[in-house]
Amino acid sequence: MKIFTMIASISAALCVALGAFGAHVLEGKIPERYMDTWQKAVQYQMFHTIGLFIVALLATKWPNVTPAGWLMVVGIVFFSGSLYVLSLTQIKILGAITPFGGVSFIIAWLLLAYVAMKQM
Repeated sequence: MKIFTMIASISAALCVALGAFGAHVLEGKIPERYMDTWQKAVQYQMFHTIGLFIVALLATKWPNVTPAGWLMVVGIVFFSGSLYVLSLTQIKILGAITPFGGVSFIIAWLLLAYVAMKQM
């Protein structure tokens, strides 16, 4: 589906920009703990951006894979998004949102496996 290719492309560009922002702007301005959190957000966003590209490719043959793609989008927003905001604001309660994104990622990958099994 074109929508997942577009979202994944934008997300990949954001990963590069946010990674560079962290390395060149935030370095030394926020505590090391939050730099690690920022980098974890970038890393997981990129992993799941690649997952979105995979979903986009599979969706041409397996249309029922699209819910997995949307769960990856939700996961990126809640997991990585909450970690970005947490790193910048250092408001620890924001970390309570992160697990919702993590669960979305897990369900997305399991759903992808389920769809693949049904295609056998």
